[in-house]
Amino acid sequence: MSKLLEEIIALLPYRAPFLFVDALEEITENGSKGYYQLKKDEYFYQGHFPNNPITPGVILIEIMAQIGLVCFGIYLSKTKLKNQETSFVPIFTSAEVDFLGPVYPEDQLEITSRKIYYRFDKLKCLVTCRNIITNQVVCKGEFSGMIVNKDKIDQ
Repeated sequence: MSKLLEEIIALLPYRAPFLFVDALEEITENGSKGYYQLKKDEYFYQGHFPNNPITPGVILIEIMAQIGLVCFGIYLSKTKLKNQETSFVPIFTSAEVDFLGPVYPEDQLEITSRKIYYRFDKLKCLVTCRNIITNQVVCKGEFSGMIVNKDKIDQ
């Protein structure tokens, strides 16, 4: 993983147990690709569902948002600001997601996003989540949000 991709992950405002990015493979002006492997002992499997753990849809949305929207948005913001030192705050505005199959503990997910538009600091993407083990697209949808400079919020 390149230094830039590692830096983008470090800029994420999430930490365990709510960080759902293992690696970024690529980010360009048009999209991103990254990975997350679900662990057997993730906190949400304790109650969803006992003796038959299935990854909750809201967690899949969060994984897709962190890799496909927030990491991508940080990259676009850094490019726009010409790599000035700044703190980024993601503001998630909407998602419309279709769920196409279940996701289980230890499944490996590949998240890809493709930019629909990025203007006035608002990003909209088509994000796809593929289970690498089954080679099945398990969910996909449109995600929107903004990546704002924390300094602007504090004013």
